[in-house]
Amino acid sequence: MSEQTQNTQPGAGVVIVGAGMAGVQSAVALREAGFTGPVTLLGAEPHQPYDRPPLSKAVLLGKAEDSAFDVDFTGLDIDLRLGVEVTALRPADRELDTEAGPVPYEVLVLATGAEPLTLPGAAGVPGVHLLRTLDDAERLRPVLASAPEVVVVGAGWIGAEFATAARAAGCAVTVVEAADRVLAGALPAEVTAPMADWYAQAGARLITGAKVASVEPGLVRLDDGRTLTAGAVVVGIGARPATGWLAGSGVELGADGSVTADDRLRTSLPGVYAVGDCASFPSARFGTRLLVHHWDNALQGPRTVAANILGEDRAYDPVPYFWSEQFDRFVQYAGHHAGADTMLWRGEPAGAAWSVCWLRDGALVALLAVGRPRDLAQGRRLIESGAKLSTPKLTDPTTPLKSATA
Repeated sequence: MSEQTQNTQPGAGVVIVGAGMAGVQSAVALREAGFTGPVTLLGAEPHQPYDRPPLSKAVLLGKAEDSAFDVDFTGLDIDLRLGVEVTALRPADRELDTEAGPVPYEVLVLATGAEPLTLPGAAGVPGVHLLRTLDDAERLRPVLASAPEVVVVGAGWIGAEFATAARAAGCAVTVVEAADRVLAGALPAEVTAPMADWYAQAGARLITGAKVASVEPGLVRLDDGRTLTAGAVVVGIGARPATGWLAGSGVELGADGSVTADDRLRTSLPGVYAVGDCASFPSARFGTRLLVHHWDNALQGPRTVAANILGEDRAYDPVPYFWSEQFDRFVQYAGHHAGADTMLWRGEPAGAAWSVCWLRDGALVALLAVGRPRDLAQGRRLIESGAKLSTPKLTDPTTPLKSATA
């Protein structure tokens, strides 16, 4: 183990808090890297650990019962404890507090993920739903099957995906967004403009620039006085790192609530690491600190954590990647476009397939691909390489991106 594991409780091993993708992969990565000591995985939910992306697709539409990970925890000698919510961290004692009693650790991995933001005043109102957990998806499945009028609050990634599923189930769908456009917090206005048209094309009503004033059973009131009939209301207005339980622990948190990890995914406490949606990390590649709430980050980061626990000195500086399936389109994104000085199009945004490229000093730093998976795969490698690109080649959608080097 690394130097951070000194002054620990003998035999306590590695304890991982959170049994989502990041937590499960941390446990698996430790075993794959040759760690033979005790590994304990604590999950707050009672279900076998599961993957989240299918919740807004196959599970929600009844095409799959669950999305449990195909991991042999017993065979890997991973002590999986379900239904165990961790309430506090006491670093001086190297212990976690849980409702089932204290859990000692030698090395600790924080992988608690993120929790959805709730709509003020909507808590406890019948018919209001979130979509973050398997239980959420199971509660929503029969609702969609009855095909009610659905109001979706939030036109971000999860809002668009749920609206897609609701339309596929035959529901009348209205999406309400407080910002003046879709994906306002994720992409520039000129990029989201053609994406807004997808709602109408799919038969969903989109209302932007309107906030929800109140929610009552069967009714949503907007701040401009309009009312919307709602057999169900689904809230998708973002998520925040699930780190409230760390208050007073000494773990440094950022203004966004994320654990402030270093480039080795170590926290401010010795022997404590953080990975996945709950942790931000500094990126030398992009020159800023990143908080990445996406599946690929929860898959890749654990390998770095495992390596560093075992004594390596491995930095974590990935090219962030995510995808979204919405309105019969496959949308992919790689990189980080903040700080780019140039934005270029490949293909016509009104068409079925197009990409947007962001460059800084002539090198690709981010790419959004709609229906062009080859652009994404090749673009991601170009971002990793930092190669200078030729603008004429880059903007020609018939030229492979890998051939666009200057």
